[in-house]
Amino acid sequence: MKKRYIKPARSRNFHVITNTLLSIGVLLALLAIGLLAARSAHAEEAKSGAKAASTEKTLIIGAGAAFGPRYSGSDQNMAGPLLLLDYSTPGGFFASTMRGLGYGSTIGAFNYSAALGYRGGREEKDESDFGFSSGSTRLRGMGDIKGSASAILSLGYTPVEWLNLSVTADLALSQRNNGNALHFGVSSPFYSGPSDKLTLAATASVGDSKYMQTYYGVTSLQHQNSGYRAFKPKSGLYEVNASLSWEHRFDAKWALQTMVGATRLQGDAAKSPLASRRLSPNAAIYLTYTY
Repeated sequence: MKKRYIKPARSRNFHVITNTLLSIGVLLALLAIGLLAARSAHAEEAKSGAKAASTEKTLIIGAGAAFGPRYSGSDQNMAGPLLLLDYSTPGGFFASTMRGLGYGSTIGAFNYSAALGYRGGREEKDESDFGFSSGSTRLRGMGDIKGSASAILSLGYTPVEWLNLSVTADLALSQRNNGNALHFGVSSPFYSGPSDKLTLAATASVGDSKYMQTYYGVTSLQHQNSGYRAFKPKSGLYEVNASLSWEHRFDAKWALQTMVGATRLQGDAAKSPLASRRLSPNAAIYLTYTY
C-alpha cells in the first residue's frame, strides 16, 4: 500500500510573515525601479537648470505640548511638554529630536532617509521621560522595557503634489529583543494657502513576534507577578492611526503647528490583556521658529 504524503500545516504566523515580506519585497522593487527612472529624470532636469538647489542650512526650534495615552493600550491619558530641535543641511544631513540623526535626499518624485533614532521604554510605575509618560502603576509586575537605539529607514513616493506614500522600518539596534516594526503611511496636504496648510495622514503599523511580545504579550512569569493572564501575540498588524494637521505661518520665521488624531489597536494587540481600550486620542500643539 502506498503511503500518502501529508503536507505539513502552516501556521497563521507563517502566512502573516510571508505575506508581509512579499508585500515589502514588491514595494521595494517598485521603489528601486522608480528611483532609477527618477534619477535619470533628475539628471536631465539638473542639466537644464530647471530646479535650483537650496544652499542654506536650516535650524528649526519649537516648544509646545502633546496629549496621548500613558502607554499603548492604556485608558489613562496624559499631557506633557513637547520640544523640537531640527537641523538640516543642503547635502542631506539632519539632526532632529523627531527624525533622529541621519541623511536623507529626494530624487524626482522619490525621497529616502536613513537615521539613528531612539525608541522609548516603558516602566511599571508612573514615570516620565522628558516630562511625558513612559509607563503606569497598572503595569506593576510586568517589569520595565528598556529604551533602545534604532535604525530608522524610510522610502517615500509622491506621485502627485497632493499625495505622499511611504514605508518606514524601525529596527532595534540595542535591546534586540524589543523587536522591529514597519509603518506604511499615506498623507495628503489637501489644502495649501498663503499662510495655512492642512494635511490628512494615516499609518498602518506591523510588528514582528518579538515586538508584539515585548509591548503586548504577558509571559508566565509576568502573569505570576502582575495578575494579567498569560498571552503570546503573533506578528502582524497591531495599530492604525489617522490624524489631521494644521500649520499656520505668521511670517517666514514663525509658525504654529497643531495635530489631532486617533490610534486604534488591531489584531492580537487589541486582544492583549494590557489593552484597556482599543481607540486612543492624541494631539499636539507647538510653536516653531526657523533660523
